[in-house]
Amino acid sequence: MKIEEFKDFTIQDYHHLLEEKKISPLELIDIFLERIEEGEDKIHAFLFVNEEEAKNEAQEKTDNWPEELPPLWGLPVAIKDNICTQGMPTTCGSKMLENFVSPYDATVVERLKAAGAIILGKTNMDEFAMGSSTENSTFGPTHNPLDLRRTPGGSSGGSAASVCALEAPCALGSDTGGSVRQPAAFCGVVGLRPTYGRVPRYGVVGLASSLDQAGPITRKVEDAITILEVISGKDSRDSTCAPYPPFSRNEIPSLEDIRKIKVGVPREYFSSRVEKVIGEKIQEALGKLKGEGVELVEVSLPHTDYALEAYHIVASAEASSNLARYDGVMYGLRVEGEDLQDMYFETRTLGFGKEVKRRIILGTYSLSSGHYDEYYLKSMKVRTLVRKDFEEALKQCNLLITPTTPSFPFFLGEETQDLYERYTDDIFTIPSALAGLPSLSLNCGYEGGLPVGLQIIGGPFEEGKLLGLALWLEKLLALPSPFPELKEGRGQ
Repeated sequence: MKIEEFKDFTIQDYHHLLEEKKISPLELIDIFLERIEEGEDKIHAFLFVNEEEAKNEAQEKTDNWPEELPPLWGLPVAIKDNICTQGMPTTCGSKMLENFVSPYDATVVERLKAAGAIILGKTNMDEFAMGSSTENSTFGPTHNPLDLRRTPGGSSGGSAASVCALEAPCALGSDTGGSVRQPAAFCGVVGLRPTYGRVPRYGVVGLASSLDQAGPITRKVEDAITILEVISGKDSRDSTCAPYPPFSRNEIPSLEDIRKIKVGVPREYFSSRVEKVIGEKIQEALGKLKGEGVELVEVSLPHTDYALEAYHIVASAEASSNLARYDGVMYGLRVEGEDLQDMYFETRTLGFGKEVKRRIILGTYSLSSGHYDEYYLKSMKVRTLVRKDFEEALKQCNLLITPTTPSFPFFLGEETQDLYERYTDDIFTIPSALAGLPSLSLNCGYEGGLPVGLQIIGGPFEEGKLLGLALWLEKLLALPSPFPELKEGRGQ
């Protein structure tokens, strides 16, 4: 079989092929490795390709075919490089961890392997997940497969690009303020951020511990459901993990019940900051739902404009604490100095990039004794107000629909030219992250070959409703799955 035949495949389709022995795990791995070899010199989605081990595991599965296949048996999966994977590099896109090989698997990786998945490799990312373009990686930027001059978004840009280019059927990313959803929007694929605490964070390298959440990036909504079923559920090793059983597709309401839901449209998300075409595409999608009988309700999230500033203070403060461990003593980069203090200084100076240093300084300043109340404490109060905004809005409706991003994928190099503008690109994904709510980005159309992301936001642990609406909307929109030609300029 050829890679283009998989363009519209779901995980279930791969599963059926393997069940019927129409393809072997080894043949499947070889097809994706060939696609990676074809595209990586243009895209740079991967930092590490697990070629030898993946082939060996695929061969073992081919030689020992079970009667009943686990849900992900033989399926290649890509993993963002801030998620620990035993025996493989986990660099976080940083020189600080350039030579670090993880001695254990993150819980989400354990669960993928237990379900039969084969780890295809580790994907590129903004250093320590700080960025929105995957240009902050120490190891070079990732290019958007739909237009190689543009960014795939970040920080999970490598994961989104690999799925968009069909270098991997699906991938895991992490989302702190939008790092799964924004790159999914920029690459025309599906990105799901589960409710905070729904998916264990054990083994996911911490950026901001009260915000970080691992989630799937897939080509279809159905695949996001399948991955969420596998990776969700309580974990005793993660004290922030909610005491909930794994998500089940049985939580998804029937289409009849989905038709009865009320969809809230926040007025603050449809302002002049949204590019006109993006707003129009979102309205067209809302029109399709309205035409099917879905009731649309205008709601307000009045503290939206304050969420961005609050997020950057809270996230930077937590990052400052989390990254204090990279000091050249225990593991990672070590640069010798004249004394211990000098060793700390030289190691962190050489090991961290500009954006990481910028956020550490901001976070440390916010936590300092003279400024804690003025910055960090006030930001936490704003976070509470943002959460209350969502609570009030969701009393009037069942789900919210917004743009995922206010703009199209920007050109590579633009992030460094206008930092403030790049920070504000996450204005629509940050509020729901601050509130710990589940949210999903879904492609709702193209303009000039570039995708438009539509975001669905639900109440806590209401992934069932969210995914049910996403499934239906995906069917109503009936858009082609991306399969880029991997050439300069726009193309799909």
